[in-house]
Amino acid sequence: MFIKIVLSKIWHKRLSSFLCILLMAIGVAIISLISNLSRELEKNFSENISGIDMVVGAKGSPLQLILSSVFHLDAPTGNISLEEVNSLVKNNPQVKTFIPLSYGDNYAGYRIVGSTEDLLKQYKAEILQGKEYTKPMEVVIGNKVAKNLGLKLADSFTSSHGLDKDGEHHDEEEYKVVGILKPNGSVLDKLIICNLESIWDIHHHEGEEETEVHHEITAALVNFKSPMGMMTMPRLINENSTMQAALPAIEINRLLTLFDDGIKILGYLAYLIVIVAGISVFISLYNSLKDERGEKALMITLGASRFKVFSLLLAEGIMLSIIGYLVGIVISRLALFIIQRLLSTAYLADFNFTGLSKSEIYLFLLALLIGLLSAALPSLGIFKINLSKTMAEN
Repeated sequence: MFIKIVLSKIWHKRLSSFLCILLMAIGVAIISLISNLSRELEKNFSENISGIDMVVGAKGSPLQLILSSVFHLDAPTGNISLEEVNSLVKNNPQVKTFIPLSYGDNYAGYRIVGSTEDLLKQYKAEILQGKEYTKPMEVVIGNKVAKNLGLKLADSFTSSHGLDKDGEHHDEEEYKVVGILKPNGSVLDKLIICNLESIWDIHHHEGEEETEVHHEITAALVNFKSPMGMMTMPRLINENSTMQAALPAIEINRLLTLFDDGIKILGYLAYLIVIVAGISVFISLYNSLKDERGEKALMITLGASRFKVFSLLLAEGIMLSIIGYLVGIVISRLALFIIQRLLSTAYLADFNFTGLSKSEIYLFLLALLIGLLSAALPSLGIFKINLSKTMAEN
């Protein structure tokens, strides 16, 4: 009965109530969206660089090298000599694992990456159906690729040159799907993986020496036996070779730092909107008490305690905050879903939509506090009503 009365009061003042809910919802949605996106990005970045101490590639932007070779989100900086990278990196006693990468083609927007079986081991990939590739032009596809493109075992396809799905087709050779990976939330979910020979063979054009093609890769992922390798090898490569070495942890930290100030400003704006929502609740209830003093006085005269009337006003403010919070969370989840769909080909992994994060729980408590304070201040006026004077005036 109590809740029903509160909801009927909110509906009676639906225009002002809608404004309060809308402001609260917008603020909550922005804060929730920023929090979830930041958390998911940081989580995916850290998980996908785990075990990769250094990336070696063509000279250019270190961040571009990391984004293209580790996260497959950018164009590569170029090709490097396999002979040079073997002599400087692979055969170095400080290197624990060396994973060469070679690419330049795609199928329907999903990148085709040539590598060794160590790439699958790096991300702890497991075969869901079929087997690993063993011959040229055999591919293992990520789970997201299989689902989004409808590819099955034994299906064949031709690749497009470059990273644009509308690029020139290599119709002379077909890839064959021999394996589908289990989903594991890594970059492998969105890749088509084959051996290095597949990439070299399909780009061996007439008039080129075979050795020229076979001695080039796009990049290499390196893991060291000890921190000493990470301290000495990057400078050695950058100063004494035609290649560059980039450290994923450092570059990703720089990238996140670039976004940090903008995210903070947007967050401050969202909190300001939430505070404005609280002010609107205050104004709404203040006007309500002012316009309905006679009604409140009559309720008290008929037996309702002042505290009960105060509680009704307080509950109204809290209810507006709760509804605004819930609407904001729904908007946030909808925005995350849309963002994920828009980035379904390029992004690393799926967002986690389930449950409330710790920051969202704190945000709920903040919304309750703002609603409580915004409602309590004007509602205290109920204890100052002069019953006889108010009833005489009405």
